[in-house]
Amino acid sequence: MVAPNLSASLNDPVKNHLRRDFVQLQVDQTVAEALANIRHKQPEGRIIYFYVLDGVGRLQGVLPTRRLLLNPLDTKLADIMVRQVITIPESATVLEACEFFTLHRLLAFPVVDGERRMLGIVDVELYTEELSDIDRREGNEDLFQLIGVHLTESQQATPLIAFRQRFPWLLCNIAGGIVAAFLSGIYRHELGWGEAVLALFIPVVLALAESVSIQSVSLALQTLHGQKPTWRTLLEKLRREATTGAILGAASGLLVALVALIWVQKGAVALCIIGGIGGGITIAAMVGLALPNVLRLLRKDPQVAAGPIALALADMATLLLYFNLARLLLPVG
Repeated sequence: MVAPNLSASLNDPVKNHLRRDFVQLQVDQTVAEALANIRHKQPEGRIIYFYVLDGVGRLQGVLPTRRLLLNPLDTKLADIMVRQVITIPESATVLEACEFFTLHRLLAFPVVDGERRMLGIVDVELYTEELSDIDRREGNEDLFQLIGVHLTESQQATPLIAFRQRFPWLLCNIAGGIVAAFLSGIYRHELGWGEAVLALFIPVVLALAESVSIQSVSLALQTLHGQKPTWRTLLEKLRREATTGAILGAASGLLVALVALIWVQKGAVALCIIGGIGGGITIAAMVGLALPNVLRLLRKDPQVAAGPIALALADMATLLLYFNLARLLLPVG
């Protein structure tokens, strides 16, 4: 667990750590005028990037040093500056700023307000100071989980790759659940075979849904530290995770249903199991991925709440689906 004082430091507003001695150039200046301005008003701190502003202080672009030095003196800055600038909002925390350095690997970022007026910069020194502070504390692996991504999204680039990485771990749950079902079957003479046979497979159905839900929560929490979520990116992630969940669910459901078919020799029971596991895992994967992202978008701590909520929702959705399929497919009495 991250030490409380370190956690407080990471949650500190980034605007409390700004450098305000950055080089300001005007968008209507030429290279010659910009160079004269830099020589006349030499900043006290390090020069990393040259920022180009308009008359009211709104950020218009960034000027790489190479372009400033190698272009003709009469060249307008507006013609050679980079207009697509990655900025940090003034509402960001130190942790979120560290994520920018991890993700984009630049040496500094401008911090802007809601109208894109430039307030200052944070440079890589902020990031290295936080890492040095982390290194001096116990539990630094937990902190790297906060500001670094162990399992990047590139490892989950396609549903098939995600399936190959995650399915082997589900085999443990399948084996354990089937054993539990066989043990429950010892008491089948007390239950009768009708719909009661479905109860024998409840442990494996729930265990699989819960496992996938926790997998999705864990992956979502780790990838959240590499980029700030948006509602648009969440929809794309949900689409990809639903496909992954469907593949995981189909493979797991077919394995368990095959065992059930050989054991109880009832096709309707096997269909209930396929539908319950397949649908339950798909729902659990989406819930597990969505909750950390939604909580983060709502500015709540996803690490504390996401796991328990995801498990509860996965259990309820899976059981409702499983028993409603039984109501449709199995005869009453």
